[in-house]
Amino acid sequence: MLLSARAGGTSGGCKPCGSKPQLDSIKAFSETDFTDDLKSIDVPVLVLHGDDDQIVPIAAAAQKTIKLLPHGILKVYPGADHGMCSTHADKVNADILAFVRGEMSDQVPADKRALKSA
Repeated sequence: MLLSARAGGTSGGCKPCGSKPQLDSIKAFSETDFTDDLKSIDVPVLVLHGDDDQIVPIAAAAQKTIKLLPHGILKVYPGADHGMCSTHADKVNADILAFVRGEMSDQVPADKRALKSA
């Protein structure tokens, strides 16, 4: 799950939408290279991932994503699976609130702290 301080939204979660849209979305996100997009994000981004996610393994997703985000913070939930927003809702919600409030800025690695000037 990605959360941007600017957008205030998430990419993650799925509402019932039928098989065709679900398959189309899987095709789109699995075949699209977001490398340049991620490198160009110039605001803090919180990346949340469970280390027991069997659907989207952390090594294939969050650990690669965080390397591309200039101002990314990776929060790993030990033992959490793909449904961590439900199974670990209290922890996830507390971390999202802390991020939005700016309470996680000290968790940004030193080499990623300086935001690009406008």
